[in-house]
Amino acid sequence: MSARCTGVILAGGQATRYGGAPKGLERVAGRRIIDRVADALGDASDSLLLVANDPAAADWLPDVPCVADVRPGLGGLGGIHAALVHAGSPVLVVAWDMPFVPASLLAELRAMAERDGADAAVPESGSRRGLEPLCAWYGPRCIDAIERRLEAGDRRVIGFYDDVTVSRLPAEAVARHGDPSLLFLNVNTPDDLDLAERHPAAHGGRDRPEA
Repeated sequence: MSARCTGVILAGGQATRYGGAPKGLERVAGRRIIDRVADALGDASDSLLLVANDPAAADWLPDVPCVADVRPGLGGLGGIHAALVHAGSPVLVVAWDMPFVPASLLAELRAMAERDGADAAVPESGSRRGLEPLCAWYGPRCIDAIERRLEAGDRRVIGFYDDVTVSRLPAEAVARHGDPSLLFLNVNTPDDLDLAERHPAAHGGRDRPEA
């Protein structure tokens, strides 16, 4: 029997490239990005949690518990840390500005982590890190590793990976769930939102990621 897993929507950042507006509340093909993320996580996990520091965040998803960063001001790393501390279980985390992450990919990350006995399961991508740490599975042992890194002044979102067991989902396996450039698209700017809106996947086109 698999361990219970919490799906966590990470609604962090100041959205400076989006004029400070809460970008996850923007709509792609008529649906808020945050709702798209919640649906994918809901299909791949046992419960949901929203990590956000905005005072209005509790109203964004009224049926989902909302918590703040334990250590504010640490960006994505702080979000992962808060997710694990508040959930008290393994977590699947997805940044709230990623409208096309499919439940099938999240489910594969969860299964891989459990199969490998890993502390983290992360998909490979063409990003500068080569990985997508804000679309990943993390286990409770990551908490201590993150805190040690923070105490050492290391705020890199993947800095603690050197101190835990990480399973990487190969790029070719990721591609089975859809075009990686679409799966991991971040809506950071109005231009990104326009790109997402115009993509066939937003409207159920043939490039739609599997759900």
